Amino acid sequence: MRYWNDHDMGGWGFGLMAVGILLLLGTLVVVAVALGRYLGQLPPQSPPDGQLVPPPSPEQVLSERYARGEIDADEYRHRLDTLRSGPAGPVSG
Repeated sequence: MRYWNDHDMGGWGFGLMAVGILLLLGTLVVVAVALGRYLGQLPPQSPPDGQLVPPPSPEQVLSERYARGEIDADEYRHRLDTLRSGPAGPVSG
């Protein structure tokens, strides 16, 4: 009578090993995706000399939107005139 299966892995052992490997691979994929999302949300690094780059001005942002084709020439001119006219009064609402 053999009780210990002669130190070989039986059917349950193979099944549990397969489930364990799938759980391990799934965990690695989840960690890789989470790390990728985290690194994708980090702010850009400052230049090596330690000087901070100022954010783009509103006129630069507007020019970039016009260059990408997000707004047409009329809307660009209207918004540029609005920006250059100075701060607006309080908004009622």
